[in-house]
Amino acid sequence: MKKKTQEKHKGLSRRSLFKAGAVAAGFQTFGCIGSRSRTPRRPRQRVVVVGAGAFGGWTALHLLRKGAETTLIDSWGPGNSRASSGGETRIIRGTYGPDRIYVKMVARSLELWRENEARWKRRLYRKCGALWLAGQDDGYEKASLPLLKEAGFRHEEWSTTEAGKRFPQINFEGVNWVIYEYDAGYLLARRACQAVLEGFLAEGGEYRQLSALPVGPEKGRLRSLKLSDGTTLEADQYVFACGPWLGKLFPEVKENLINSTRQEVFYFGTPAGNSQFSEDALPVWIDNSERLFYGIPGSDRRGFKVADDKRGIAFDPTWGERKPTSEGLAAARKYMEFRFPGLKGAPLLESRICQYENSADSNFIIDRHPHAENAWLVGGGSGHGFKHGPAVGEQVAQAVLGENAPDPFFGLDRFKNQS
Repeated sequence: MKKKTQEKHKGLSRRSLFKAGAVAAGFQTFGCIGSRSRTPRRPRQRVVVVGAGAFGGWTALHLLRKGAETTLIDSWGPGNSRASSGGETRIIRGTYGPDRIYVKMVARSLELWRENEARWKRRLYRKCGALWLAGQDDGYEKASLPLLKEAGFRHEEWSTTEAGKRFPQINFEGVNWVIYEYDAGYLLARRACQAVLEGFLAEGGEYRQLSALPVGPEKGRLRSLKLSDGTTLEADQYVFACGPWLGKLFPEVKENLINSTRQEVFYFGTPAGNSQFSEDALPVWIDNSERLFYGIPGSDRRGFKVADDKRGIAFDPTWGERKPTSEGLAAARKYMEFRFPGLKGAPLLESRICQYENSADSNFIIDRHPHAENAWLVGGGSGHGFKHGPAVGEQVAQAVLGENAPDPFFGLDRFKNQS
């Protein structure tokens, strides 16, 4: 930045700079200081959201749009390399077996992804379709079909012969049949988290890149947060969407509320001048035949993504080193070369170590803290949460502001009888 520009901005707060930039970029701003209203308004709810990942960022944005005075806090920023929401891409698809609640949430999230893409004029969702490969034990896939139809997801059932004609790059050995989803695809993960923050700031939200620790509840309420810069923050309501750190903040709620597992992701190089492994020629894919692998064919030319969905070993998201293992690479390569024979010998271009933040039953957590009526716990993405961020944020904002009760399906009571 040039010296004159620095002098011009001297004395302006971070929030003011973002607002000024937002106006220049065409974002609509809300709640500007000095605005007048002829009608008296009730005091705005003050809400603090801790965690700027897929769940926390969208929650903060929805709260702000509903009129709450909202502050968003994150230790390293949205889409950072330690976050479960970091990384280049995440799949969005509607196939969810018998779990109607998630199928409906994906449908709602897809609406919100498209709506906010248009609002922000940023492409975050890439519609390239999805192949779901069913094995001999295909009860999960059969249960998905009526729910996909009910939710309005365009899809077809294909035999492996038909699928092989459409996508000859894939070896369908061991696959029983295939679901093809037309509206599925992938999301630009870390960039989406950053876009949500930019939209949040443009509409009048406040963001602080700090760590937060709750002060113990008093008489059934949380009174304040201690921040890593030594300050204290007070609010009417608090939302903790801390991903793998949720259980560390609240060990009194339940031991091992969230378990973090180490997950390895690999990006392989495709043959020179060969576009048959690009997203123009292949959809995203989830292979549920013998061992669940999934992948994305070359987003933004970063390579052919291959990942194993099997839960890895326990992992510390703060201090764990993110180096791939030779065993993980060998397993991914063996699978890729079997299912995509044209990629035999493909070089490894990049790798990434992230983590799943798993609940005990792999379902999300959306509930009040059992000892603080104004504190909310949101997490348990369990490796499938990113796509649901917009709908989760909407539901949490409604619960926090008293518009709707949280769904018991996501409540903490389900863990009471678990050891």
